[in-house]
Amino acid sequence: MLRPASLLTPEIAALLSRAMFPDPARIERTLEAYRTEGEQRLFVWDVGGQTVSAAGLRVSGRAAEVLHIGTHPDAGEKGYGRGLLRAIAAHLNLSQLMAETDDDSVEFYRRSGFEIMEAPARGGRRRYLCTLTAP
Repeated sequence: MLRPASLLTPEIAALLSRAMFPDPARIERTLEAYRTEGEQRLFVWDVGGQTVSAAGLRVSGRAAEVLHIGTHPDAGEKGYGRGLLRAIAAHLNLSQLMAETDDDSVEFYRRSGFEIMEAPARGGRRRYLCTLTAP
């Protein structure tokens, strides 16, 4: 079940951190932006009273960019991340949901119905632009 999150709890921070570059200082700066920047929004997916997935987005009108999405390791491959993104798009009445990702996560977005286009490489890694457009 979708739930907007107004506070960045340690549980949500841990889930979002799974989608971040593994540098503690960089993770803390990124999490601080969720606490202080008004244009970033947090959503979680709860199952049986437990938060299993979390996503951070930047919303602009009827479009949003997925900044981070993470699912608890014990809850992976069950469709919770995909369900979270679909529920967010419906809840916010989005016409477009976008994400930029790398080889590690591009298949998640492909399986979730996003169109995939290759983007310029960054940091020696292939990058992809992923777009989900509302029907």
